[in-house]
Amino acid sequence: MSTSRHRRWRRKIGPVSRWLPAFARLSTVFLLIALALFVALRVAAPYLISTGFVRSGIEDTLSKWTGYHAEIKGSPVLEFWPTPRITLNQITIRQPRESGDKLLGSIESLSADFSLIDALRGRTSFHEFHLVRPKLALTRDEKGLIDWSYAGLLARAISGVRYENGAEVLDPDLDAEIGAVTVEDGTLVVTDIKSATTYHFDSVTADIAWPRLSGAISAVVIARINGEDLKVDFASRQPLLAFAGRNAETRTSLTSNLLTAHFQGIASIASLSAFSGNITASIPDVPALLTWSGKSIPGIATLKSASLESDIMSSGNGLRFNNLSLSLNEASATGVMDLFTQPGKRPKIGGTLAFDQMNLKPFLDAFALRLAAGEAEEISAGISGPLRVLDVDVRLSARRAQMGLFELSDVGASMIVAGGEAKFDIGDSQFEGGEMTAHLEATQRDFDGGGKLQLSIRNADFAALAERLQLKGPLPLATGSLDLDLQSPKAIWTTGLADVTGKLHFWTGEGTIPGIDAAALRTQAAEKPFFPLSAAAGGAFAFNQLNLQADFANGSAEMHDAHIAGATQTLTLSGVITYQSNGLALSGSLEATDPAKAAELPLLPFFIGGSWPNPVISPVPLFGNTPRAQ
Repeated sequence: MSTSRHRRWRRKIGPVSRWLPAFARLSTVFLLIALALFVALRVAAPYLISTGFVRSGIEDTLSKWTGYHAEIKGSPVLEFWPTPRITLNQITIRQPRESGDKLLGSIESLSADFSLIDALRGRTSFHEFHLVRPKLALTRDEKGLIDWSYAGLLARAISGVRYENGAEVLDPDLDAEIGAVTVEDGTLVVTDIKSATTYHFDSVTADIAWPRLSGAISAVVIARINGEDLKVDFASRQPLLAFAGRNAETRTSLTSNLLTAHFQGIASIASLSAFSGNITASIPDVPALLTWSGKSIPGIATLKSASLESDIMSSGNGLRFNNLSLSLNEASATGVMDLFTQPGKRPKIGGTLAFDQMNLKPFLDAFALRLAAGEAEEISAGISGPLRVLDVDVRLSARRAQMGLFELSDVGASMIVAGGEAKFDIGDSQFEGGEMTAHLEATQRDFDGGGKLQLSIRNADFAALAERLQLKGPLPLATGSLDLDLQSPKAIWTTGLADVTGKLHFWTGEGTIPGIDAAALRTQAAEKPFFPLSAAAGGAFAFNQLNLQADFANGSAEMHDAHIAGATQTLTLSGVITYQSNGLALSGSLEATDPAKAAELPLLPFFIGGSWPNPVISPVPLFGNTPRAQ
């Protein structure tokens, strides 16, 4: 059985062994012929193909693509090994003079591979372009579209592309091969007519892969703008639709030291009509980004970093950010945001954000509730500020929130910017065991028209607040309530204490004032014509009720008959406190709470002067029954 099996294998292998050497010989012959032909063409090419022929061919190609007239001043250089390649120098591309003589750009050196077979047949075709120090000028018109060229193949392909059955469709007579394009040390100037802004991109390096006009494109571009290097990765299966300002599938990433962003989905460079996809962005240093962009917002230093991730889609006349994750410093929030845009109206941002914990101050800075520094002069010259070009209507909630040294919990707030006014409201919050509501408003011409603050606190622990703020001196420690109404005619970011006017009403139940011993106060007043408050600081003044009202103006607070009623004695104060210098000028009195005990605790008038927290007390002699300050 073994012998028969070997015979069958020999019968099968035998024919193969007969034709295999013949195939190898034939393949070798063809390979040698191809190699000889390749070498012969390279050797003979310089004698068969003229430099002028290839030069005129690439001039015609550039003119065909751009619709402009290509002029080459430098002498071309032809190479045939390892591949046929031409290098041209000093190229300018401009409109024909009869059409305006507009300059599109210039190229210091351009190299391109060309087909040797096509050249021998009297035709030219180029690929693998390499541009050294090109300078290109483009214009973005009022519709947001790029003026790509005058009337060339690229412009005709962009205007003639169609969208059918989910794909980009281009007529065959508009299609063409491109290949790879490499740019080295280029310059790009983009003039945006709509915003009247010119953008300069220097040190441009690019690697572009675009096999055919009708095919997909991928590009990596590195450029420097305002001294910062930016890297852009762009890819699209529908590049012509994208360049035409129509909706196209794109994938774009922006990377720099100041900003990292990524978008994948459907977008348009001209409008937001069908925008959908996913977007992520991260700003590691917000003040540095603003400095680089030439903007500055007072107080923005508190906002160190910001990032967002969201699904994004067009909604009516705007954009909706679904499944939004927003981070500001260490605070993170989730929610939904909308950006509305309507012709003739200001854009509007609206939505809801829920924080676990947040810092309110950088949040306000992030939404530009303060006017950018340096714009006040522009506003006075009639140029709109940020609150004139953007409306905001945002609802906030936070389990914990911080505003400077103050801590809040279970916060419900809103921010509204409309009609030249900005309003920030805390509608509900827990504050030091009580409740707090607040209203901040900036009016007229952004913040430079002044603003006002209204604050209401009910049943809060002011003893804990004084400890948290590390306040010094004899202060009332009690559970109480406060109403504060302040306003300033100046821009909020330039307002000083002397510019604030308003009213304060503070009242409490039972409490104490450490550092005031009523008995020691009477003893010192009987023995000395004046003495420091610290001399009567051996105890605390216990009271059942406190009621205080004050007016603010010109850097001072004028106190009106503050009554601090204790079980046996009542302390009354009135006068002026200069809070810029902690100066005091108060008249006060200490008397029996129960008139029936007036003989036991007679009226003691006194004057308080000096500075806080250790002023000087001067008793005021009584003349008859009427106190008079000397």
